Amino acid sequence: MTTDIKINKSLLPLSWLYGLGVWFRNKFFDWGILPGEEFSVPVISVGNIAVGGTGKTPHTEYLIRLLSPKIKIAVLSRGYKRKTSGFVLADENSDSLSLGDEPFQIYRKFPEILVAVDGNRRRGITNLLALSKDKRPDVILLDDAFQHRYVKPSISILLIDSNRLPYEDKLLPAGRLREPVKNKSRAEIIIVTKCSEEFKPIDYRVIGKNLDLYPYQSLFFTSFRYGKLIPVFSSGRVNNNPKSLDDIKLGTIRVLLITGIASPQSLIKELNKYSKHVDTLIYPDHHAFSNEDMVEIKQKFDMISGENKIIITTEKDAVRLTDCPNISESVKKALYYLPIEVIFNPEQECMFKQKIENYVGNIKANGIMA
Repeated sequence: MTTDIKINKSLLPLSWLYGLGVWFRNKFFDWGILPGEEFSVPVISVGNIAVGGTGKTPHTEYLIRLLSPKIKIAVLSRGYKRKTSGFVLADENSDSLSLGDEPFQIYRKFPEILVAVDGNRRRGITNLLALSKDKRPDVILLDDAFQHRYVKPSISILLIDSNRLPYEDKLLPAGRLREPVKNKSRAEIIIVTKCSEEFKPIDYRVIGKNLDLYPYQSLFFTSFRYGKLIPVFSSGRVNNNPKSLDDIKLGTIRVLLITGIASPQSLIKELNKYSKHVDTLIYPDHHAFSNEDMVEIKQKFDMISGENKIIITTEKDAVRLTDCPNISESVKKALYYLPIEVIFNPEQECMFKQKIENYVGNIKANGIMA
């Protein structure tokens, strides 16, 4: 088992100062100087302790699939890098600019649930609960909210990237931790994400031991399952059917991967299993694609020799790329996104489902989860 940990030791003094500020902030919440508010419906927080991608969106989607057939779900996010402000409830006119890429991705996949954005989570929850009775949610999933202590969640799920384990990391800016590892104690559920198929039982035991959890905390491990490649644009295509990753392998297809996500390494490693020719264009997380980027993408794609080639991007990047007006037709025809889903091992999945359903059911006095 290897981890992707790089520490800038020269910045450790700044990390100490940062940690001091985080300590005071958390103590102000602990002492009640800064207020944390509880609400009348179950609020499930999904967050992380480090900057960078841990898989919050696919884990949130897993919870939606688990709970939405039984109860009314709302997802509330701050809507990072959106072009709007205040509280926005998703509707048929929404796009990635008004909601942010991840909330819009969720709304597009699950139009039957409520999706809202608000930088002030307390106000966002209050507005959701003020909706008419037929729309008002029974459960609210709070995205990226482990540090948002103005809301006291009913249950907190903390995601940890297996490639960057927090007990080997340091606080910002020397490392990537948002707060000290010991603060993981606020979470009832810890999920170690992006676990490799190469993990052995000893790897899981070592991680569990080093995390040193309390008895009230439950530990789970998940990995990603990649789906079929889906065309981002339908117009101008001879064939709009999804492609299997095996089609790349069988057809010796050359790949240009475009990403604007925090941690593309897992995806690059996955694509290298299927193609010996994977070129990349890596942009910052939540990157807003510009006209200049469209020119760069086309030039990079044109430089790849042969006709047997495609462009692959992530589902999150795809929702931003569709908002770009100046994508060339050749890029549109070649562009696919690769969806991912969270998978547990079978024994852990049953335990996780039961824990979430029981927890939500116990909070709701009318037994709606039955």
